[in-house]
Amino acid sequence: MLDDLDRRILGALQKNNRLSFSDLADLVGSSAASCMRRVNKLRADGVITADISLVDPKALGKSLTVVVTVELDRERLDLVDDFKRAMRAAKEVTQCYMVTGDADFVLIVAVEDVEAFDVFVKTKLYTNPNVRKFKSMIALDRVKFEPRVLV
Repeated sequence: MLDDLDRRILGALQKNNRLSFSDLADLVGSSAASCMRRVNKLRADGVITADISLVDPKALGKSLTVVVTVELDRERLDLVDDFKRAMRAAKEVTQCYMVTGDADFVLIVAVEDVEAFDVFVKTKLYTNPNVRKFKSMIALDRVKFEPRVLV
């Protein structure tokens, strides 16, 4: 179970995971040694799953973000697993969620332009015999992007 100090540490690291333990300790009101022990434990316990750098897709030429809902034809476990594998392997897919409701999956796709999205659709969705239908929504503006869990 996470205590208040763990939550403060996680909150600070989600904003900036390059903090030194000394700076982290100052922010959360603890000692550097305590912060180091707790961060190491949070990593060992799988609470902290990765230390990453977030990159602006536009800086890499990926100026088009598309939200895609996908409905599968059959929901056999092997076919669902095949679709999951295909989406994990698709470099255009930055996020993939299996969901409840009308759709089976929601994808976040980052590509250069509409033509690149068309290639994605033709090579990853139309060619998959288990995709019954999909709907795409082009993002016009990123209003909020906060890839962190508020603790």
